[in-house]
Amino acid sequence: MTGNSASTSLSTLQKAVLLISALVLAVVLFLLRNGLSVESPMDQLARRSLPPEIALSNQKPTMLEFYADWCEACREMAPAMLETERRTSGQLDVVLVNIDNPQWQDLIDRYEVNGIPQLNLFAADGQLRGRSLGVRTPEQLAALSTALINGTPLPKFAGIGTISALDSVDGIATAPTSSAGPRSHG
Repeated sequence: MTGNSASTSLSTLQKAVLLISALVLAVVLFLLRNGLSVESPMDQLARRSLPPEIALSNQKPTMLEFYADWCEACREMAPAMLETERRTSGQLDVVLVNIDNPQWQDLIDRYEVNGIPQLNLFAADGQLRGRSLGVRTPEQLAALSTALINGTPLPKFAGIGTISALDSVDGIATAPTSSAGPRSHG
């Protein structure tokens, strides 16, 4: 009986070791697959973004970026946008709007998004002050955010323009038109 008891104990010990090994392996695989992966700057910004209607009505200037997850230029600019959001916390709202999300189609149409990344730059009163098309460097984003916060003129960079509701052709006001969509990259 003693031999049988030792055999049963060994079998129980083997089962316990196997169970512990399986649990450790499951935890390691989970951490490698999910737990250790750091959320991308674009995902962090998108997750923390205020809804545009709140950002545009809370008496803070707003930098609204139209982007897409698949857009290389948007991903390239994301770390600088995240740093801008952190540096200006409480003074400027940085809002991301994914052009592939149908809930934002009205904003895409309203702001005539025809390429990404597109930044729409708003004063604290929610008035559109300018638009920027294309990747911006950290220094350019700092200059833009400082101008928005201080209410000073926007810096003159290539791809940045002021906004007008109507364009004039031979003295006749005409509404701007655009046939390209944001997915065309301009």
